[in-house]
Amino acid sequence: MTFKEDFPMLKKDLIYFDNAATSLKPRCVVEKMNDYYFNYGANAHRGDYQISKIVNEKVEETRKKVAQFINSKNENEVIFTNGTTESLNLVINGYFKNYLNATDEVLITKAEHASNILPWFELAKKIGIVVKYIDLNEDFTVSLDNVAKAISKKTKVISLAHITNVIGDIRPIKEIIKLAHKLGILVVIDGAQSVPHKKIDVQDFDIDFLCFSAHKMLGPTGVGVLYGKDNLLNRLKPINVGGGMNSYFDSLMNIEYKNLPYKLEAGTPNIAGIIAFSNALDYLENLGMDNICKYEVDLKKYLVEKLSKFNNIVMYNKDIENGILTFNVKNFSSRDVASYLDKNGICVRVGSHCAKILSEVIGINSTCRISLYFYNTKEEVEKLVQVITAIN
Repeated sequence: MTFKEDFPMLKKDLIYFDNAATSLKPRCVVEKMNDYYFNYGANAHRGDYQISKIVNEKVEETRKKVAQFINSKNENEVIFTNGTTESLNLVINGYFKNYLNATDEVLITKAEHASNILPWFELAKKIGIVVKYIDLNEDFTVSLDNVAKAISKKTKVISLAHITNVIGDIRPIKEIIKLAHKLGILVVIDGAQSVPHKKIDVQDFDIDFLCFSAHKMLGPTGVGVLYGKDNLLNRLKPINVGGGMNSYFDSLMNIEYKNLPYKLEAGTPNIAGIIAFSNALDYLENLGMDNICKYEVDLKKYLVEKLSKFNNIVMYNKDIENGILTFNVKNFSSRDVASYLDKNGICVRVGSHCAKILSEVIGINSTCRISLYFYNTKEEVEKLVQVITAIN
């Protein structure tokens, strides 16, 4: 199957291997955004006139689709944010800042994205919680045993990426959550790298909080999702207050906030982005998330097979069954490699990939990262191998 007609950027002389940063956008998503701006570009949940009502309906249609996509029990458990980072900050500062006390422990790993580390660091400075690290295995993955070993009587939260953005390991989230809940521990899941690539069932996994972004799964930038169990979200205090999220306030400072989900959605959101996200979800559903996952795993195996023929290529996660491959070329800086690939029309990520603490474990400050999606092909992999051959 070819996707060039659906993705205008694929018609360019370009190979895009940076899907963990953001995905390309299909024509139907961009057209849906334009349709909003050109034909009914009113605000949401503000006006009583017809085009405003259309906006309301379409925003809520997307919310319902998101709920169905992750199998939330109802759409009120879906909060729109501007991305995974805001979703995590909302959970940490709106819920856990009021839930945790000094010396309570939060478990993370050194492989987490900055968005799942820095807010916890800030909370540690503000209220004195203790951030502890779950040990990583030799291949930089997380095991249930290591999670169990890290838990103490003071552990109140485990906050982990389902799939990490550098190693790409798939954590045993369902088992971790089951263990945590037996001990009264809440779990926060960074789903930025998993929701776009795998079928996620929040009820089956019994997830407390899940955060992800639209732009990594064909949707527009500036749209994110916070899923939470309704009993937890009802105790989450808004960290942004203003228009749209209140039912009443007066000069005596009497305030009444709206019910979920609106009390956590202050101000005007990215309306065009939310509405267009609906088409991105439809596109993924039509392809099938299981099909997407299998295709990416098979394509990575093909990539690893080809690159394994070169003795000077170091692959840090070649055995991880996921669409992310992190590597370096011996005797060349990662930035020089990425620059050379770019001159040949191949886009890869270079650096610490917003996971700077991981360098303490790997012992390398900068790597090249290839992250695949369903529209990448074996032909593109072969072109990459051809170009890397010239580096040798």
